[in-house]
Order: sequence, then C-alpha cells, then structure tokens
Amino acid sequence: MNNFLFKRFIKDYENIKDTKVRDQYGKLAGIVGIISNSILCIAKILVGFISGSIAIVADGVNNLADASSSLITLAGFKLASMPEDEEHPYGHARIEYLSGMAVSVMIILVGVELGKSSIDKIIDPSPLEFSWTLVLVLIFAIAIKIWQALFNISAGKKIDSVALIATGTDSRNDVISTTIVLAGVLIGHFANVQIDGYLGLLVALFILWSGISLVKETISPLLGEAPDPELVAQIAQIAKSHEGILDIHDLVVHNYGPGKIFASIHLEVDASVDVMVSHDLIDNIEHDIANELNINITAHMDPVDLSTPYRDEVMQLIKDTIEPLDGVIGMHDLRMVTGPTHTNVIFDVVISSGCKMPCEEIKDVIDKNIQKKYPNFFTVIDFDKSYIKI
Repeated sequence: MNNFLFKRFIKDYENIKDTKVRDQYGKLAGIVGIISNSILCIAKILVGFISGSIAIVADGVNNLADASSSLITLAGFKLASMPEDEEHPYGHARIEYLSGMAVSVMIILVGVELGKSSIDKIIDPSPLEFSWTLVLVLIFAIAIKIWQALFNISAGKKIDSVALIATGTDSRNDVISTTIVLAGVLIGHFANVQIDGYLGLLVALFILWSGISLVKETISPLLGEAPDPELVAQIAQIAKSHEGILDIHDLVVHNYGPGKIFASIHLEVDASVDVMVSHDLIDNIEHDIANELNINITAHMDPVDLSTPYRDEVMQLIKDTIEPLDGVIGMHDLRMVTGPTHTNVIFDVVISSGCKMPCEEIKDVIDKNIQKKYPNFFTVIDFDKSYIKI
C-alpha cells in the first residue's frame, strides 16, 4: 500500500535525489499523519469519556499530539524547501530539524499533563464502563498505528529523513502504549481490578521518554554530528578510483540539512604531471562526487614530488614511528627541502580528538627516530585534528 500511495501522489517518485521529489514525500507523510491521527484522536477521546477511562483519553490526546506533529512536519518540509537567499546562502533545509525539535518539546509537555491526570485517577479511582465497541476502537487504533509506523519509516528511509523515521518510531511506540491501554480495559472488566490510572501514568511516562529521545535525535544534527561512515567511504572510493590520485586526506563534511551537504577534500597527485592535466582530473572527481552523491564538494590539489631522494624510506619510517602512538592517526603532505648542510622534512601529522599525548612529545619521538638514521634531517610538523576517519 505504501508504494501505491507513493506512485499515486508523488510524481517521479523513484527519483529521490531530486529535492522536489523529497519534499513531496515529506508533504504526503504530513497529510497522511494529520488525517489518520485526527480520526484516531476523536474516536479515542469519545470512547474514553463515555467509558470514563483516563488511559484511553490520554492515548487519544497523544494522537492529537501526533496530528499536531504531522502538521508541524508538513510546515517544516514546506519551509525547508525554500530556495537560498542572501541571509541563508546554504538554504533552509535545517528547518526540518527545527520542526522535529518543536514536535519533541510538544510531546514532552503532553506527557507531563497526562501524567498529572493519571495521578489524580490513581488517587480517586472510578470503575470503567466496558463495551466491546471500546475494545474494537482500540484494536482499530493499533492496526492504524502499525501501518503509520511502516509508512513513515519506509518514506523516511527512502529519502533519508531523520524527521520521518522519528515520526515512524513514535507511531511504533504508540502501538505499545495503546496495547497497554487495551490490556488495562480487559483486565479491569474480566478481573475487576481497576488499574486504569496506573496504565495512564505508564502511557504518560512512555510519551515523556519518546519526547526526550526525539529531542536528542534532532539536537545532534543541529550541533553538527559526524558524517555517515558509509558516505565518507563512498567519497573516498570515488576519489581513489581515478587513475592519478596518490592519496586523499583532510576530508571535511558539513551538513546544512537533508540534501544540502557541502564537503572539501585534499587530493595528492604526482608533481611531475602537467598541472593542466591534474587540474582536469580534480575537476572530474568533483563532478563525479557531486552527481553520484548529491554533494557540493571542493577538491584541493596537493602535488607530490615522487622523485625526492629518500622520500619513500622517510615516509615509511614516520608511519612506523607513529603507528603505536595512541591517538595518532596518520600523516600526509610529505615534502623534503634539501640544503647544503641539512634537509627539512615537512609534513602533517593527524591526531584524534581524544589524543592525550602532547604534540611536542609526538614531535620529539618522531625526531629521535628520524635522526637515528638520518642525523642531518630535521622535521617541520603541522598537527591536524581528525574530524573524519577516512
């Protein structure tokens, strides 16, 4: 049924790299959520008031929150699709994360209010009015929520949307909460044990947990999380697949929202090759990465003189020296400048964000190992922080 809806309402639905198609997925998911959650909300609240069940009313209000979150998601996708302007040259795609944050806060507030109502019900319990209509409404709600979860997660995975996957996860959580409510209704009727208030409180706590989890998920990309390792591997694979690239380093990826990824990378080439040939190679790599991965990438060309005496031996010595050092990831950009009395060995050393070894100590270890074999070689080292593991 999901694919039927995608085909029916989304033009060119398989072209998910197109930002316009992606926006249509988000809008469709928002509309579906508003309609289905509104129906569930009205049905549950009516049945809850008739039966006197605070747990069912709580579950109905949760569906109202879900409908509101779908409305916010719909508005978020609409605003996120706005084109770039002078104040926001990278676009507005991060609004999708902000809409997710608004939904998360709203869910937490609903959970707090429902928790208060449930505690009142525990203090002053009253018997429920049982009916099979009530049971059927809850079973219907569980079935709808299962479909919502599958629909939103399916759409979210198709377009790589954290917001839609979170919405689908929330629907999956609602399946659990409604099942708990149904169990309470049946236990209250057949065992004559009134646990409605306790189950309402359990649902409220579940809603709070869900809201807090969603806050964490939406804050992470706003703060600037590490890129997907699979994406990093794809960028590296495309760059290294071109003949003439010796090595890559200093890859930086910035996410300005879904479909708005910017990156930069350094590519090492043989210095003896004509600069225009190498420049054309770099342009082709930028073009391939942009087309295949939908990334705006800028590549910096690093010419490497492979004919420098002792270059390979010195590079291997440095790599062997830093390999056992905790927190030291690698080295790159080796250049050797030979003078009348000594040779300067110039290169970068990459350290992790958790490296506890002082840079001066790392340099001292490298200097000692190099000068054991090459007494007239002196190092000039720049230390880089590793933002991405290639």
